[in-house]
Amino acid sequence: MGSLADRSSEWFVPQFGPLKFRIFIGLLFLPYTGMVLSYTVVGAMLAETIVWDRVVAIVTIYFCGLGIAAHALDAIGGKAGKPWGTHFSNKALWCLVIFSLIPAYGIGFYYIFTVTPFLAIIAILEGFFLFAYNLEWFEGRFHTDGWFSFSWGGLPVLAGYVIQTNAVSISSFIVASAMALLSYVEINASRPYKAIKRSSESGDHVFQSRYEKILKGISCGVIILAFGMVFWRLGL
Repeated sequence: MGSLADRSSEWFVPQFGPLKFRIFIGLLFLPYTGMVLSYTVVGAMLAETIVWDRVVAIVTIYFCGLGIAAHALDAIGGKAGKPWGTHFSNKALWCLVIFSLIPAYGIGFYYIFTVTPFLAIIAILEGFFLFAYNLEWFEGRFHTDGWFSFSWGGLPVLAGYVIQTNAVSISSFIVASAMALLSYVEINASRPYKAIKRSSESGDHVFQSRYEKILKGISCGVIILAFGMVFWRLGL
């Protein structure tokens, strides 16, 4: 990870408002968080019957669990450096983790204990990866592109489907695999993009621009796909 100077100029960080506000928005990695939320929607839209409050529920769960908690943990535990500097103390970041996981698991447990007990399996897996990936437990064995793609690409699709059906299907596994591959492309474009952005060599700017366009295209494309599937299920 780079320094604050590297990340505050990211394309998804607003260039207006107080610095702490800008850094907080950057901390959420909104385009990439939007991808994961879209995966849950895509999974939900595969169900024969859509219960819309469950769509809202799974999106809320992942926004709290990934958008806030996972990225706060990444800011705490990244061994390669602090991606957003020291504008937020570890205490403040841990508060973000705790107060975002409470509603995430509160909503999850409600559905697990009332209508979709099978969702518990995904909740356990995602809870493990939330800490193992971002805090680089087990000597970073789970901090890899493959596990990233599985946990934040494939599992969210299955979560969206399971909360609707309390089951899995061949089609949900196929779509989950496709979304995991898209996440694999995204993370493999993100790593060299960050490395080039940290470099002071002006000749790298062309490659930085290319990787940035790839990241923008993938994130926007997945989000548009999710909206398209929602409109399709609404008959629009």
